[in-house]
Amino acid sequence: MDLMDIYEIDRTVDFILRRNFTRVALQFPDELLKDCTKVVRGLREKIGKLKEQAGVGLFVMADSTYGSCCVDEVGASHINADCVIHYGHTCLSPTSTLPAFFVFGKAMIDVSSCASSILNYASNNSKPFLVLFGLEYAHAIPNIREELVAEASTLSGSKAKTVFHFAEVMCPLINPPDCHKDSGGLLRSVGDGKVSDEPGVAARSRHSIGGLSWELPSGQKMEDYLLLWIGSDNSAFANVVLTFNGCEIVRYDANGNCLGTDFSQQRRILKRRYYLVEKAKDANIVGILVGTLGVAGYLNMIHQMKELIAGAGKKVYTLVMGRPNPAKLANFPECDVFIYVSCAQTALLDSKEFYAPVITPFEAMLAFNRGSEWTGAYVMEFRDLINSSPVEVKSYSEEARFSLVQGRYVEDFDLQEKKVEENEGVLALANATEKALQLQDRSSNSLTKGTVQSGADYFATRSYHGLDMHGDNSMPEPYLIGRTGKASRYQHEEGK
Repeated sequence: MDLMDIYEIDRTVDFILRRNFTRVALQFPDELLKDCTKVVRGLREKIGKLKEQAGVGLFVMADSTYGSCCVDEVGASHINADCVIHYGHTCLSPTSTLPAFFVFGKAMIDVSSCASSILNYASNNSKPFLVLFGLEYAHAIPNIREELVAEASTLSGSKAKTVFHFAEVMCPLINPPDCHKDSGGLLRSVGDGKVSDEPGVAARSRHSIGGLSWELPSGQKMEDYLLLWIGSDNSAFANVVLTFNGCEIVRYDANGNCLGTDFSQQRRILKRRYYLVEKAKDANIVGILVGTLGVAGYLNMIHQMKELIAGAGKKVYTLVMGRPNPAKLANFPECDVFIYVSCAQTALLDSKEFYAPVITPFEAMLAFNRGSEWTGAYVMEFRDLINSSPVEVKSYSEEARFSLVQGRYVEDFDLQEKKVEENEGVLALANATEKALQLQDRSSNSLTKGTVQSGADYFATRSYHGLDMHGDNSMPEPYLIGRTGKASRYQHEEGK
């Protein structure tokens, strides 16, 4: 396939010139950086033919601040870019300040083999099919649709009666603050199950995930359909499995030309997430990880998380560190749990290697709202969470809470503080003195991580407080000359 066609040079140049952009940021993921010079050369040649006077600056961005699926508005602002052209896999999250144009790319797929595999599987199922796909295969979906119709017309029996519904790709162009319409003319839905209230239009539930949107007829649910995913086993597919965990799902692997139905590993993630929710309920200090600075609505989500955590009687800290990893989060050992506010494609972090669990805002709402129960539904997009499930800080009862992780009843700190406030006079002074003595006695084990209420309390109980300074000897130590040369062979080792 021609490079001009894969990277849609003509459509990209048309977008740039129609809007008279002069400073354009080209965002490439790591796996596509090898083609960036060819793409820039093709864009410059095309722009030079269509525009007489030069003046369009093209800037290649790599090593994005956060996930490569999101538009890196932070990096684009460093060069004062007018817009961002995003290449490769994307979550199509709305931007905050800059317009963005998305080039999904065109992955190779055998259309005939795909259609045949789907029809063979459909012969044993009576449910209608809802076809979802990775955006890199969006270019082949019209051909797959035609191939299915053509092959089904030559068959008889259950294969010919199978009904296929195809999701539509949302608008590849996003203008801040929002993009309301997709390529098929559908209103961009927020969350699942939104019902049309337009006069004269039959009620249809709208759904969207991973840059795709579709509508279901009135009275039908997602569980009535068999979900067919065309694409790789990546983060987008994991979102589909978790969000629609009550549906039967089949995946067509374009690389291996085969259908897969065993998703026990993906579904096992739900059990792991439920365990993290129960563990987060016992947390005293919570860290909010800012996983995006460009997705619209991230500030509202952070503020709501702060209100939720504060209402639960816990201490909260906000941390901005780019892409989180175990080494970075190990610098904050006082945090019992982290909440990762990011796009849906990067929200799920495998926190097995982390010292503290990393949960999503949806899981935080389940953990810190007393009485909340998990029905099995899962919300990945924090923007959907804001609109469909506003944060409600419930007033806690005076009863202690049973911890499934610790296996005993525990008391939240807001209740403990209420009891302290009820003590007046000499008793309150005695409690304050006892707490001060506990903080000063660093060798004492009376105050542990499980009972600290802030980062200052935790650091006061740490056994390591920096380098040991010997006060009896104030004279400086003589300097020492270290080894010189390469690590494979130092100079003093040459004779050995």
